Amino acid sequence: MDIPIWKYVISMGAYFTLLLFIVEYMKKNYKFAAIFWILSLLTFPLWLMGGVVGWFRWAKICSVILPTILVGLIRVSSEEQRQGKFWSLIRKDWIVWFLYGVLFLNIAEATMKDVGLLNYGNALCGFLLCVTIPFPNGRKFWNLSSKDNSAVVAYTTVAWNFLYTTWNLCFVYGESPKYFASSVCILLAAELYPIIKGRPELYITARIYTLATHMIVRACLPNLFPAVMDASAWFNADVLRNWGLVNAIIIIPYTFWYMWQLHSGKSEVSFFRGNTPAM
Repeated sequence: MDIPIWKYVISMGAYFTLLLFIVEYMKKNYKFAAIFWILSLLTFPLWLMGGVVGWFRWAKICSVILPTILVGLIRVSSEEQRQGKFWSLIRKDWIVWFLYGVLFLNIAEATMKDVGLLNYGNALCGFLLCVTIPFPNGRKFWNLSSKDNSAVVAYTTVAWNFLYTTWNLCFVYGESPKYFASSVCILLAAELYPIIKGRPELYITARIYTLATHMIVRACLPNLFPAVMDASAWFNADVLRNWGLVNAIIIIPYTFWYMWQLHSGKSEVSFFRGNTPAM
């Protein structure tokens, strides 16, 4: 589709700005966030009408929306200290392993798809991203921040956040080229939000809400993004292959650095960047 550059600028700029607003609002208003994502399930009939097609898309939306709903309930339980077996259960330490597992699954799903697309360089990058996600280690590297209305904080490094962004962009570029421009918006919003706030540990919170928003919009309005920011014409097989290889090359030394931080006991300094962990 031949779309003028100015339309990309306006549509992408508007979507990017909207996503930043959504992340900030969801972070501040934990109860609204919980209710909103529960109600998002009412759009399920639209998914069946063609908004979600193929095993990967079904796995993707289910592995994003359902955990986002649980995150909302976890935040409510944490903030309000509600009583009862269910509310007490979702305040226990297993929740940080659950959050870790959801992120791991999110990357693993796309990595499997990359292998199917023969994008082996990017698949290697995805695999090593899984390897280098900081383990929760109790609640040391994953937690709920009391000063952010129990928003999720995860002490991934700035380098890991960047590698995740370039890996995911490369994946979308190969898997769904026409949605690449919209994916640039959601990934840059997640990347830049914690930078704007000066708190890289908010990256996962930003990623949760930008991705969930994008999944719902795509499922309910499958023709919206192709109509206003179709990036199919941007696709080039050589760019895809070389991009994946560059991602693989970059993450290999990072993986060694990450392992050395754990082995030498320096991770508590380098991962926290000299800051006190959010509690």
